[in-house]
Amino acid sequence: MKPHRHVYLAVCLIAAMALSGCYREQRPTKAPPAASGVETPSYSAGGAQPVSNRYEENAYAVSQGKTWYKAYNCAGCHAQGGGNMGPPLMDDKWRYGADPGSIYASIAHGRPNGMPAFGEHVPEDQIWQLVAYVRSMSGQLRSDVAGTRSDTLQAAEPESRRKKEKPKHEATPSAEQ
Repeated sequence: MKPHRHVYLAVCLIAAMALSGCYREQRPTKAPPAASGVETPSYSAGGAQPVSNRYEENAYAVSQGKTWYKAYNCAGCHAQGGGNMGPPLMDDKWRYGADPGSIYASIAHGRPNGMPAFGEHVPEDQIWQLVAYVRSMSGQLRSDVAGTRSDTLQAAEPESRRKKEKPKHEATPSAEQ
């Protein structure tokens, strides 16, 4: 064998190994099966059957959730996750639960004291993408799935660099307030 042939063979072998290590994540195009398991909520935290959201394992879906968060003007009430008229989404306090099923129910069916129901106006798969993004805002997703930066000016730290908050139940405000 000629010396150039060894170099060529080594380069081909290294390239083959590098390409075999590449992984392209699957991008779901339909709502996850768990969506059918979320029913009209009770307005207390906890007690519900846990529901998983397969979009939480997909960086593209979380990115889409961020797009929907802006497009549906969630920031109008929740600001950029820090809270305004609506509660903050970046901290450890959750009135109705921090699990995917509770967040889905809050978006789809609404909550008393201000959260309107969007289930009739927003497609189910987009709600699940919003759920994934909302959970990323408080560090509940893996850092390789959560967003790394925003395309706009934002003072907050990127979702992938936020520390994971341990969700705590916050008392639900009474209707008289």
